[in-house]
Amino acid sequence: MSDFRIRPVDSDDGDWIAQFIDERWGAEFIAAHYEVFHCRDLPGFVATEGEEKVGLLTYKIVAGDCEIVSLDSLQPCMGVGTGLIDAVKTAAAESGCKRLWLVTTNDNMNALRFYQKRGFVLVKINRNAIEFARNLKAVPLIGAEGIPLRDEIELEMILGEAAC
Repeated sequence: MSDFRIRPVDSDDGDWIAQFIDERWGAEFIAAHYEVFHCRDLPGFVATEGEEKVGLLTYKIVAGDCEIVSLDSLQPCMGVGTGLIDAVKTAAAESGCKRLWLVTTNDNMNALRFYQKRGFVLVKINRNAIEFARNLKAVPLIGAEGIPLRDEIELEMILGEAAC
């Protein structure tokens, strides 16, 4: 089992975040639901193991909703992602948010499984939304497991309610 800590993003993390997002997402920004997000400019949480950074979650709060913009763990199945989700749930609740939400792609079965096991529910499909990202950066036509990569799936968790 991993022995990691979760801490808020601080001002010294900006360059690391930009590089990390570029390596993991193919550019220093994320394009989702017809918006561009520069994660280095967003609040978030970093998971560390000793001096090593092993995970990152960035988010954005607008009008009582908290959107998870990015979530990456370098140590899958060790609790890092869950720890980052718990941290943003707490931050969102403390900010008065009623809803925590995110989008993932239609091919990302691992993410769909991960989020649903943690209480998120599927609420919307944005058909062909990946074309927006393709116009900004290299996004393959075929995604994980040979699935055509084209749609965004929105998931949400209503805060203050027990997970089903």
